Amino acid sequence: MRPLGQTRPLLAYGVPAAAGLAVGGALAGQGEAPGTAVLGGLAGALGARGALGAGRLAGRYAPAIGEMMQGAIKPAGQAVRAAMESVPAGGKRAQALGKMRNVLADAYVSAGNIPASAVQKAAAGLAVPAGAAVAGLGGQAAGMGLGALNMPGFAPGLDPEAYGSSNSPGAQYKASTLQYV
Repeated sequence: MRPLGQTRPLLAYGVPAAAGLAVGGALAGQGEAPGTAVLGGLAGALGARGALGAGRLAGRYAPAIGEMMQGAIKPAGQAVRAAMESVPAGGKRAQALGKMRNVLADAYVSAGNIPASAVQKAAAGLAVPAGAAVAGLGGQAAGMGLGALNMPGFAPGLDPEAYGSSNSPGAQYKASTLQYV
C-alpha cells in the first residue's frame, strides 16, 4: 500500500490544513492568545492527518465489522420471532412484528454485504473531525501551559484600563458600596 500523500495529495494535505485552520480559527475566536491558537491549529492539523489513516485501516477490517453488525442484529431478530409466536395471527401486532422482522432481515443481509469503501468513508468521516478536535485541545492545553509561564505570544493580553491592573486611583482606592447609596 502506497502512502496516502503519493496517491491523493489533496486529501492527504488539504483536509488536515482545513482542519487546522478550523481549529485555530475557533481558538482565536474564543479569545485565546495568538500563540495558543496557532499551536492548537497545528496540533489539530496533525490530528486530522493521523485520523485519515483510520479510514484506510477500517477498510481492511470491513468483513469483520459486517460480522459484528450481523451478530448485533441476530438477537433482535430472535426476539421478534419469539414475540410473533405469542401474538395471534392476523392482528395489528402480528403485522407490525412482521414488518419489523422484514426490516431486520434486510439489515442482516445488507450488513454482510458492506463494501470496504463505505467503511473507509464512514471511519474517516468520523475520525478526522474527532482527531482534529482532540489534538486541538491538546495544542490548546500546551499553549495555555506556555501562557502560564508568561511566554510572549502565549500569555493572555492584559487590559491596562481594567480595574486593579495598574496603579491608577481606581486600583489603589476601593470605593465602598455606601458611597453609591
